[in-house]
Amino acid sequence: MELIPAIDIRGGRCVRLLRGEFERETRYEVDPRELAREYRAAGARWLHIVDLDGARDGERGNADLIRDIAAAADLSIQLGGGIRSEASLVAALDCADRAVIGSLAVTAPDTVAGWLERFGPERIALGLDVRLDRAGTARVTTHGWTVDNDLSLDDAIAGFTAAGLRHVLCTDVARDGALAGPNLALYRSVQAAWPTIALQASGGIRIAADLEALAATGVAAAISGKALLEKRIRFEEIRPFLPNA
Repeated sequence: MELIPAIDIRGGRCVRLLRGEFERETRYEVDPRELAREYRAAGARWLHIVDLDGARDGERGNADLIRDIAAAADLSIQLGGGIRSEASLVAALDCADRAVIGSLAVTAPDTVAGWLERFGPERIALGLDVRLDRAGTARVTTHGWTVDNDLSLDDAIAGFTAAGLRHVLCTDVARDGALAGPNLALYRSVQAAWPTIALQASGGIRIAADLEALAATGVAAAISGKALLEKRIRFEEIRPFLPNA
């Protein structure tokens, strides 16, 4: 399993949101370029960036900064936030190696399937954010986690396999930014159902033991933002999960 550090950007600054709520923002006095260099020095190969301005407003106001981060740290960039059209996808891929598509995978699945076939499965990841219903079924949420759907995570993935889907970033909304531990049962069940998918687990990572537990589920990668940003996990503890360490 590979650890992919995450940086959330809003107004050119590093921030974290609690469960995706913009009014529950924590700002960090660190330059995102310097933070990316630290992750690269520790051995990271990829960096996951969420453009929160793009996610909220549909405008990619941080494109130049994202290019600066990639150049400063020499990292492959996976970028999400605000990809709502082919033009915004092309713009995202102009400054990143892989784009994460969220809500459109639910609201316009045929369009997204076409993009997978056109741009290739290595350049597009589906960002499928979920909440568990009362029966324990993972249901996909959209539009910045504000809209719940009846679509299950399994059905969402199934709809894209014919288009060559490879990368899925799955976030348990209830755990994101809460430092409550990852939903191991969720990721274990998804990995068992879809063994050919390179699953990225996001949400809840607190300590190095969480990374070890996630690795045991078989996921391809784990995304961690807050725990790394706040130095809750030491770099020496994450090096087993960094390919260039």
